[in-house]
Amino acid sequence: MSHRLTASLETCAWGYFDAALPPVLEIASGETVTIETVSGAIAQLPPADAGFHVPVEIHEIHARAERMLPGHILTGPVAIRGALPGMVLQVDILDVSLRQDWGWNIIRPLAGALPEDFDTGRTTIIPLDTDAMSARLSWGLTLPLAPFFGVMGVAPPPGWGRISTIQPRAHGGNLDNKMLGPGATLYLPIFAEGALFSAGDGHAAQGDGEVCVTAIETALTGTFRLTARGDMTLAGPRGETQDDLITMGLHESLDRAAERAVRDMIKWVTERRGLSREDAYMLCSLAADLRITQCVNGTKGVHMVLNKALLDR
Repeated sequence: MSHRLTASLETCAWGYFDAALPPVLEIASGETVTIETVSGAIAQLPPADAGFHVPVEIHEIHARAERMLPGHILTGPVAIRGALPGMVLQVDILDVSLRQDWGWNIIRPLAGALPEDFDTGRTTIIPLDTDAMSARLSWGLTLPLAPFFGVMGVAPPPGWGRISTIQPRAHGGNLDNKMLGPGATLYLPIFAEGALFSAGDGHAAQGDGEVCVTAIETALTGTFRLTARGDMTLAGPRGETQDDLITMGLHESLDRAAERAVRDMIKWVTERRGLSREDAYMLCSLAADLRITQCVNGTKGVHMVLNKALLDR
């Protein structure tokens, strides 16, 4: 069975995850849900006479939504029947599509990978060609689009209370991992009954690192199959594509984040292939790639990528 969740004042939360937030939709494990999202504050909207399509609900959200913490506008949460703490939510990302023909990017002083290098803030509206799936940048470059959700997460542990969407943590959230596009699978540890999945922070294109704080931020529609897995346990997010395993280390230090990504890949390889930890460590050094996911959200991200074919031989 398939469900659809539109973005609205009633279905969006601005800036936070919270295990106490009531679900706006409940589905059975293994069912699919199509989720519409919006992006940005009033300052990131294009001029009314610019001719762009702006989702109508964004105006009511801007006017009336309770903005509890700085962060992203999320649609959800979606409860999955039978999902319990200690289990894993398997998020199969079936489709991701643009909802509008523009995106935005900002440079903010005292933020980003170079916080002291840019003293003046800037907001840029970027036209998107939804047919050609490309962006036209101000100096004439045509940039291919590869949309994905920067934020996908479940409710954090209830004891954490209400937390900002900006920092990625064990529950997922602002992972900003561009490998998690259509066809990929995200695995998230469940901390609250129902899992309570939310998505937002649509990106039309992003480089690893997201160094100026933002990607091409835009409104997206995503279709997800959400399955509660009682046969798995995880301490933090993992991902998988048709070809690759992806582990994700999260920490305020890039060094510690890298250690966590490597350590989890060793664990995954030993589980999947039965190698010793020493052989798995060697394989990671010989064939896996460490990539900086993002270095701008306080809690930084490093992901390790390993081709699955190397484990099937």
